[in-house]
Amino acid sequence: MTFPSRRVGAVIALTAALVLLTACAQDPGTEPEPTDTAVSAPSSPAPEPSETDPTSPEAGEPACETIIPVATVTDFESVGWTYEESPFYIGELEIVDGIMCVWADFDAPAGDHLQLYGWAPITPDDARAAQSSLTSQGWIREEAAEGVYITENPETTIAVDAEGYGMTYLFTDGAVELADTKQGLLLVEWPKA
Repeated sequence: MTFPSRRVGAVIALTAALVLLTACAQDPGTEPEPTDTAVSAPSSPAPEPSETDPTSPEAGEPACETIIPVATVTDFESVGWTYEESPFYIGELEIVDGIMCVWADFDAPAGDHLQLYGWAPITPDDARAAQSSLTSQGWIREEAAEGVYITENPETTIAVDAEGYGMTYLFTDGAVELADTKQGLLLVEWPKA
């Protein structure tokens, strides 16, 4: 998918920083108070919020709530974020059965606070074509043990992670992942083990 402006990159990076800082901060008022008696394990797990139960995807389906960790989804929801789901595109190539998710507070005034994650199955031929298309547009290819990373050129990227990477795809055997930064790819966990 092509984006109308480089501003999306800045939005994504600023959002990533905000989410990471917010997720790491702990409200001291939420810590349990010490007790004099031994605490036994709860007899049943805490219930999930009722508004997410009816719309929970099947375990085998990639969805915006399942391709990233439950804790991350919970953190996003706790600050009022929701997601917009769209087909997975690499440039103009739509990857069938893929999913792209933008998490943000869509009710807030327009701003630059959002996160982007995606996952799709991909054939070897489509993977080669997509990688070739991206690198012909100036994206950078890096091979690693986990697969092939294709990332925005740092000279033209507006927002980057701590290692200098902007929007990045990870091509693995039979799949492709996407995040607003290379570091953000660590949160894409699909298929579930």
